[in-house]
Amino acid sequence: IASAHIDGALYHGDSGTHFAEALVSGGAHVSVRATLNVGALDLMGCARVRLEGPARVMARRMMDAYVALGCEASWTCAPYQAGHRPALGTDVAWGESNAVVFCNSVLGARTNRYGDFLDIACAIAGKAPDYGLHQADNRLARVVFDASALPASFIASEVAWPILGSLYGREIGEAIGVVTGISSHPGEDALKAFGAAAASSGSVGLFHIAGVTPEAPDLATALGHQSPLSVIKVTPKMIADARSRLSTADHPDRIDAVAIGSPHLSLEEITNLEHLIAGRRLTVPLYACTGRHVIERIGSERRSSLEQSGVVIVADTCVVVTPILPDLHGAVLMTNSGKFALYAPGNTGYAVLYGSLSECVESAVRGEPVLSDLVA
Repeated sequence: IASAHIDGALYHGDSGTHFAEALVSGGAHVSVRATLNVGALDLMGCARVRLEGPARVMARRMMDAYVALGCEASWTCAPYQAGHRPALGTDVAWGESNAVVFCNSVLGARTNRYGDFLDIACAIAGKAPDYGLHQADNRLARVVFDASALPASFIASEVAWPILGSLYGREIGEAIGVVTGISSHPGEDALKAFGAAAASSGSVGLFHIAGVTPEAPDLATALGHQSPLSVIKVTPKMIADARSRLSTADHPDRIDAVAIGSPHLSLEEITNLEHLIAGRRLTVPLYACTGRHVIERIGSERRSSLEQSGVVIVADTCVVVTPILPDLHGAVLMTNSGKFALYAPGNTGYAVLYGSLSECVESAVRGEPVLSDLVA
């Protein structure tokens, strides 16, 4: 393998810390480039993590151990935005579901969905098992996900790609599919959102989009010049149902927080957030999760301006995997992330309301939901 992305540094209990420290004490060291996914602490001091006592100490020891193993202190679930972009056809061993699906689908590198601790083992050995998505035949699409019946206005909208991804994951499961009916490249942030939602609602490790992703210059190539096993024709009704599934809050009259950045916000998304806020003061906190590589690029003045507006910047971790959100009974969280929408109710206890980034910002300004009727 040429590189690895390590998901195992997120604290879930003391055993993970002891495992990493045992590797260090045994003299282990990564033999390939290895970036680190989010940890359980914000080491940049942007947001307060409510992890206290021995658990906080063990979480920090765990993060330190992985750095001692030679991993890069990147602390982001979007390493592909931080300069870790393996070449087309390159074999790698990546963990973290959204990173895996982006690596396979958008970059065209080859990795399976490596779980915690197997990822660091591969990085140390410099090898991974030669099976699954490392093999070309297993990367061919078998299912067609036909989006040609959807209006172009919906495909171009802010809400489209997380909704499409959540529907794709539920319909496809573990299969390899190819999306048709997309007339132009939607941009990497849209593909990031699609893949993250698909990997969360299904077990998607690789998707193709005909005419967009590198292994699918056309439908026939994506299918390996074979007939598909099935064709899923996406209808506006299916999209409406998929959108409704992303919200668990039942017609709330208020929101308690907004959270964006799963996967971590890109520099372009941060810039878009600034434009939408336009210097206004938010009524409820907006948690913006991003990587330290983005924070370094926006600089102290832009960061200060966002924070003065009521934005809580979260670095090195995210609000769904570590306790940052206030512990409120019956609280409502609004998000534009399909992945947040799927994970937040179980991980945070907040009910979720899904909307576009612009709807999230307007809702944060007013303190109440602001939603359009645009679906498909």
